Formats: sequence, C-alpha cells, structure tokens
Amino acid sequence: MMTILLSDTGKRFNRDWIFRHLTYTFEAGNSYAITGPNGSGKSTLLQAISGSLQVSEGNILYSTANNQISIEDVYRQVSICAPYLELVEEMTLAEFLSFHQNFKDFIPGITTEKIISTLTLENAAHKQIRYYSSGMKQRVKLAQCIFSNTAIVLLDEPCTNLDTTGIDLYHQLIEEYCSKRTVVVSSNDKVEYDFCKNVISILDYKS
Repeated sequence: MMTILLSDTGKRFNRDWIFRHLTYTFEAGNSYAITGPNGSGKSTLLQAISGSLQVSEGNILYSTANNQISIEDVYRQVSICAPYLELVEEMTLAEFLSFHQNFKDFIPGITTEKIISTLTLENAAHKQIRYYSSGMKQRVKLAQCIFSNTAIVLLDEPCTNLDTTGIDLYHQLIEEYCSKRTVVVSSNDKVEYDFCKNVISILDYKS
C-alpha cells in the first residue's frame, strides 16, 4: 500500500507549463482519474507520478506505512500501461510473460498460463507478438501492468484499440485485481475511468 504526495508540483517544457501548482494526495487503495482534452498534459502528469519524469518545481513523495521510499526505488512499486510503451514483439506471448518476471513478479497465485487463459489468447500463446492485432497487443499490455505485483497501477488510455469484449475484460481485471491498490487512469473517455472514485481535471492546474 503506497501513498503519493504531490506538493506544489509543476512541469514545463521550454517556456510552456504543462501543469503547475498541483498539490494532491493519492491515497493507498483508492482510484483516480486524470482528465482533460487531448494534448493537455495528462500523460505527462502520469509519467511524473510514475517517477520516470522529473518535475520542474515542487516535490513528489512516496511512502508506505509512514516509511518514505526513495525515488530510485519507486519503480519497484509501479506498473504502467500506455500507448507509447512497446512490447517485445519478437517474442511469443509465453516468452514475453516469462521474460517480464525477471523484472517484476506477478501477483501471488498468478502464472503465465493463468494470464494467457484470462486473455483468451491460448491459440496465440506461441505466436510472435508482432503478428497480433492491435487489440490483442493492448490486452497483453494491460496484463503486463495489472498482473505485476505492484502497489501502484497507472493506466494511460487503457482501452485503446479494444473492442467491446476487450473493454469488458479491462473492467473485469480492474475489479478482480486492483481493489486494494492505488489506481490512476489518464483518459478523456469515461468508459475507461467510470470506476474511479476521484476525478482530477488537469485544466485546473494550468497556471
């Protein structure tokens, strides 16, 4: 369980502020949506929360049970699914999921076989991911993120390329595996974040 505290944070590229004066606490076990138009900076804020992008001003602090976590160790507690993060397409799905566990363990009780079955990709388990449809690839991205044993789950436009069945699967995964984790969804589509209990508009932090 991890809490993330943003204190008067801001990020700019050159002279343009993407967001500024953002003070907010992401409580452990709660769900949050970051909303705003395309190009408004939702993904930038999500990357800052993940610890992969340094803010230009202010601070982001991470803690569990009142113990602060250094920024160098935050990645161990964070999993992310985003359109700009690519899969290793030369691998088969079975190879990719096994490879992924060298970096982050899966949730206890979850196996490669269980994930493949949940994604209904048994017939494609030994096919190179490069031959998958865009919807199949998105399912794999979601699985890599949600089944990782992390306290924080970050989802950037998580239903990209998914059909109705895929969207249903997304909500099933959230309900079954994310109820006790901190979930942050970056989206302007309510279908993707309608389960979130808290909504943050990035337009409120533009000046």
